[in-house]
Amino acid sequence: MNDAFLFVRKYDELSDGQKYRYRLAKLIESNAQFWVADEFCSTLDRDTAKIVAFNAQKLTRELKKGLIVATCNQDLFEDLGLTVYIVKYFRQEVKVRYFSPQPPKECSLVKEMKIVEGTIGDYKKLAHFHYRSSHLTAPKKIFTLKRNDEVVGVVVYARPPFICFGRAKYFGRALGVKELNEKLLTITRVIVHPKYRTIGLGVKLLKETLPLAGKPYVEIVAVMARYNPFAEKAGMIKVAEKEPDKKLLKFQGYLESLGFNRYLLSSVSYNISKLRKLNKRRIENVKKALVECHHFFLLKNVLSDEEYRLKDKEEKWKICVRKIKKIRIERIAKLLSIVA
Repeated sequence: MNDAFLFVRKYDELSDGQKYRYRLAKLIESNAQFWVADEFCSTLDRDTAKIVAFNAQKLTRELKKGLIVATCNQDLFEDLGLTVYIVKYFRQEVKVRYFSPQPPKECSLVKEMKIVEGTIGDYKKLAHFHYRSSHLTAPKKIFTLKRNDEVVGVVVYARPPFICFGRAKYFGRALGVKELNEKLLTITRVIVHPKYRTIGLGVKLLKETLPLAGKPYVEIVAVMARYNPFAEKAGMIKVAEKEPDKKLLKFQGYLESLGFNRYLLSSVSYNISKLRKLNKRRIENVKKALVECHHFFLLKNVLSDEEYRLKDKEEKWKICVRKIKKIRIERIAKLLSIVA
């Protein structure tokens, strides 16, 4: 189930193909030693069927289970990496073939894909599948993974920001602006179309484009790396993992005491609905607690560009505090989503 939008649906709202994948997931979750599936992937389009077959055999081998499938489709042979192949013809005619256990190294669909220099247009075709905004800051190189004319994945390399957690730890010092631009690029987006996720395309995008970046060093800051070490699989080195800011955690705890759900805080509409249920005194307390965070994200998201460029930090905070005292519920809701 590789599409986040499916995770919030009820079973009855799924299509036949999605229901089939759900039932396969429940089968794998059952902890049974043998998995048996009739009409294997028959309700899926053939591309999705190959992806599911490839992942099913991979999990079977990783978990040391047995997988037995029956299907009238013969296009899954390569992706299943079979050890026993039984063909049932009419009546008593049956043919059995045995193979040495050599699991496929990649899904058969990957052979139809190639990486080419991409464009902003390629990126925009997949931008809505990324959790961050579609706006790109200073892109230098874009590479696209294509299957014929279809854009399957994209990776964006950009100029590095002045500050990056972990960079000084790796180099043992802070880098100047000139050295940054000469030596470094930052990967700001890695997007794979949901249809093609879970078959290692993120790793492929990085592994094959890192040598094309044209700089001796490439860095990436990725939330997804907490759950899927795709960058390390592509040959990158994990330097540091940043923990949530203690001030923001304290503020989050305060919001929970008011009835906010931490897992829904990233939703602006949710925050608006909760704030509207608070009385005026508690709204003012939320603003006060925000100010007490004294976190740089407030300066960045409350001040205008002109105010943000002021050199006097104390003056900037005074302006920020004054503006927070006057902001409306809708603006508070946005700030709470940034906290999340």
